[in-house]
Amino acid sequence: QVQLVESGGGLVQAGGSLRLSCAASGRTFSRDVMGWFRQPPGKEREFVAAISWGATSTYDADSVKGRFTIYKNAKNTVYLQMNSLKPEDTAVYYCAAGAPIVSNKDPARYNYWGQGTQVTVSS
Repeated sequence: QVQLVESGGGLVQAGGSLRLSCAASGRTFSRDVMGWFRQPPGKEREFVAAISWGATSTYDADSVKGRFTIYKNAKNTVYLQMNSLKPEDTAVYYCAAGAPIVSNKDPARYNYWGQGTQVTVSS
């Protein structure tokens, strides 16, 4: 059984930083990507970033380019380093896995999801 366990959310002031973690267990995703999505209050879930399982390729949403970095370690944990946070980054952030690389921005293509972690950025 695949499990994705997220941690690292919280409350931060605008301009601050947070790092989210997603620990994957149960299988490897050698042909797929792992990604981060977010769902702001009252809005649909949106793509944030994705990384190939071998960490050779990364993908970012335009809204977070230059501020957020996705990376992973050798122990099946994916991180999202978030710098220069803005109030509009406030959302529940979800880790996801199992999408093919060519569909890394489409939430419908991900087979596994974490429980979500709240990130709140105050102005």
